[in-house]
Amino acid sequence: QGQLVESGGGSVQSGGSLRLSCAASGYTFSRFSMGWFRQAPGKEREGIATIDSDGSTTYADSVKGRFTISQDNAKNTLYLQMTSLKPEDTAMYYCAADRRWYLFRTSQNRPPTDFAYWGQGTQVTVSS
Repeated sequence: QGQLVESGGGSVQSGGSLRLSCAASGYTFSRFSMGWFRQAPGKEREGIATIDSDGSTTYADSVKGRFTISQDNAKNTLYLQMTSLKPEDTAMYYCAADRRWYLFRTSQNRPPTDFAYWGQGTQVTVSS
């Protein structure tokens, strides 16, 4: 049974940086597309970055130029490097994995159960 475990969240001041990690196990990591999502209290879940099995990446406009998604296939780990953080980046951050890359292109309003694997989340809080 596959599993995703996020880490690296925390509290940081505006303009700071954090790197989130998502450790995968129980499936062939390199064959799956993966993505990062976030959800703030009272707001809809937002897909913010994806990386396909061929290494191609996409970003939401809200994070483009500030966040970088990457993966280390040898370590079965997905990363999200976040820089120039803003208070509006405050949210619970989740990673997800699925072999169907198109799920990430149409992720709005998709429940976590649509994806093969979904992590438990890590909290990011950015203070002004």
